[in-house]
Amino acid sequence: MELLLAIGAILACLGVVLGAFGAHALKDKFATPYYATVWETAVQYHMYHALGLLGLGILSSDALLGTSSMLSWAGYLMVAGIVFFSGSLYVLAVTGVKKLGAITPIGGLLFIIAWVLVAISAFS
Repeated sequence: MELLLAIGAILACLGVVLGAFGAHALKDKFATPYYATVWETAVQYHMYHALGLLGLGILSSDALLGTSSMLSWAGYLMVAGIVFFSGSLYVLAVTGVKKLGAITPIGGLLFIIAWVLVAISAFS
């Protein structure tokens, strides 16, 4: 699926930009080293799932699994997971607003469901 490849590539690019931004521009701006670690975690999961989207795009265009609605849903859930999980951590790291931490598990759950859908699709 070309859309998953495009979104994955854009999100991977954004992950690199945000990683560099955190390491250089924000390095001395985090209130404590804890928030720098939170930023790094956000970038890691952001990149893992951007690469997952690229993989889904490749799998969807491959004769091995072919296009399936389950793979499409997995991709959409990965995008939503990046927004909820990494997005909430990015904002938490910059603002220190700890209530945003309540949103983060929603993104984690979306990631888990996405990977389960990939596994089910592989077994189907």
